[in-house]
Amino acid sequence: MLWRCNKVATVRPWATGLSGQLQKAFVTGVPKLKRSELEAACEDFSNVIGSTSFGTIYKGTLSSGVEIAVASVAAPSAKDWSKHLESMFRKRIDMLSKVNHKNFVNLLGYCEEDVPFTRMIAFEYAPNGTLFEHLHIQEAEHLDWAMRMRIAMGMAYCLDYMHQLTPPISHKNLNSSSVNLTEDYAAKISDFGLCNDSSSNTEPTPESNIYSFGIILFEMITGRIPYAGADAIDDWALDFLRGENPMIELVTQP
Repeated sequence: MLWRCNKVATVRPWATGLSGQLQKAFVTGVPKLKRSELEAACEDFSNVIGSTSFGTIYKGTLSSGVEIAVASVAAPSAKDWSKHLESMFRKRIDMLSKVNHKNFVNLLGYCEEDVPFTRMIAFEYAPNGTLFEHLHIQEAEHLDWAMRMRIAMGMAYCLDYMHQLTPPISHKNLNSSSVNLTEDYAAKISDFGLCNDSSSNTEPTPESNIYSFGIILFEMITGRIPYAGADAIDDWALDFLRGENPMIELVTQP
């Protein structure tokens, strides 16, 4: 269970950044995409891979072969889309355009059309699901300690980068389900929300991100779901550390 120093030294975050194809697709500014090309890429919007509080997430493949994730709002028409939501949508695009890091699911473009009503954002796609799935779903591929260490390092580098921006950018709902994994199991923090509204009255901060990162580390070490049952994982860990149990018992077998 113990790490050798030379083992840790070989663990690195994803070093390649955006793939060659994605580097070509990711241009200065924010490209405006056509609904028709996103519709074709996402197989008539039949390839649903997730959802957010504002809408649906699709997987698509552009004609160039680049795989993308497309987040779409659920509003069926312009009358269901207020000026306030439009303002938040534009601010969201502006914010995401400022984050360009190899451990972040980067923005590739957006779609804004009125007939049919469309508000979509396209992101690069990380094909190996989420960290949550690999930690807690038995059918998902198992993550050994080297893989978990690399994922944690990638997250840490990305959060540090986001917090060093001016002004700092904080993730509004950082958890293991918002950490996607690339084909070589490197971390890609995702933020598919289409608007800047937080799910609570408390705005996210770098400090709250650091706390959430700590919760994810506990999750990776213990194998416990963070908020399952009566006890949150941080309360459970604190009670464990206050007891007389050997610390090794805190650690799950990878």
